[in-house]
Amino acid sequence: MDIYNNILETIGNTPLVKLNKITADVPALVLAKVESFNPGNSIKDRMALKMVEDAEKSGLLKPGGTIIECTSGNTGMGIALAAVVKGYKCIFTSSDKQSKEKFDILRAMGAEVIVCPTNVSPEDPRSYYSVAERLSKEIPNSFWCNQYDNLSNTQAHYESTGPEIWQQTDGKITHLVVGVGTGGTVSGTAKYLKEQNPDIQIWGVDTYGSVFKKYHETGEFDEKEIYPYITEGIGEDILPKNVDFEMIDLFEKVSDKDAAILARRLAREEGLFMGYSAGSAIGGVLQLKDKLKKDDVVVVILHDHGSRYVGKIYNDDWMRDRGFLESDVKVADLIRMKQAEPFIAIQANDTVRTAMNIMKENDISQMPVMKENEIVGSINESQVLNFILENPMNNADKAVETIMGQAFPVVDGQLSARELNKYISKEVPAVVSKSNSGDFHVVTQYDLIQAL
Repeated sequence: MDIYNNILETIGNTPLVKLNKITADVPALVLAKVESFNPGNSIKDRMALKMVEDAEKSGLLKPGGTIIECTSGNTGMGIALAAVVKGYKCIFTSSDKQSKEKFDILRAMGAEVIVCPTNVSPEDPRSYYSVAERLSKEIPNSFWCNQYDNLSNTQAHYESTGPEIWQQTDGKITHLVVGVGTGGTVSGTAKYLKEQNPDIQIWGVDTYGSVFKKYHETGEFDEKEIYPYITEGIGEDILPKNVDFEMIDLFEKVSDKDAAILARRLAREEGLFMGYSAGSAIGGVLQLKDKLKKDDVVVVILHDHGSRYVGKIYNDDWMRDRGFLESDVKVADLIRMKQAEPFIAIQANDTVRTAMNIMKENDISQMPVMKENEIVGSINESQVLNFILENPMNNADKAVETIMGQAFPVVDGQLSARELNKYISKEVPAVVSKSNSGDFHVVTQYDLIQAL
């Protein structure tokens, strides 16, 4: 029987997948190392198991012990898997910028999670580094993995990730693109690959608010470079021992917004439902495409699975609140934001008095005029009011069609909200669109202002 003795034996040997649409403008062949195929859904499974096993061999981790780690979530998941199989307890410290899904997953694996503030220095006793270190000194029979400075992190990728990529590309890889956080992935993989071919270029992807890029280029640790950022899993406000800057040929910064949008594009264009840092890595490739040639073979590491971020980058409201969907709001989004308000219209042969009462009862200022299930015109409160003021009240029983204006334009739900300025004006204050269910909805100037 083809079986594994436990889940830990399934770590590694992840697929290399050609990217087609999202990198269509890149002259090189771009291949994605899809690390979500690991059992913990991230590349961190590799180094988590290595740190635990090396600690066991050295006697730092004893039977029945407690593993302590400061983690953004993925390393914790890898350690939790090892702890479940090997019989250890886990306590993880993390920062409050990480997604709730990560914390829930760790707790589902039986771990204790302590959430610490993000916007404090690493030396601050409240930081997730400091809390982990303190707990390791206070709790008997405990081991702090310290993935930032534990060189088992780098060694794991030297022993597994690097050889896999070399074998999968038949030694033809010319560029490796990796988001850099603790540094183990980029340093260990780069070390192995450069031993095979020293001409292979290693590109590290950084984020704005992190110190890596400037330190690599100038040798200066500039605290002015440090400020809060949203991207998870890459960038640092410290210099971990696992980051071997000599192995990295250049750093490229990718913004929070671009990383989030590109992660969503990976899902929609390539069918790869990946995490935040995957968008950063793809952003690095796209921003540096002019440095690539037709015969180049680029491997970009996609670190973790998109399920960790369903409440963030894959949530339209979260994206919109941060201005990340500013250019991507569709008419259908405006309809959803209206929370499926009922479509209110009036028949062409209904009276002006009826129109006035409908507007008053529903607190609306305009509505379509229908005839035999077709929109034939529109009426607004100004037309009704002017008619009533200029005519005796007994004329309020005249048909709406005698005073109605032009019909509201009917637009497709996938039309960009910003394109509505071509349709909405002082004379035409609204448009009509259909939802996926086939129901009509009115979208007004006010709806557009609320959304944008």
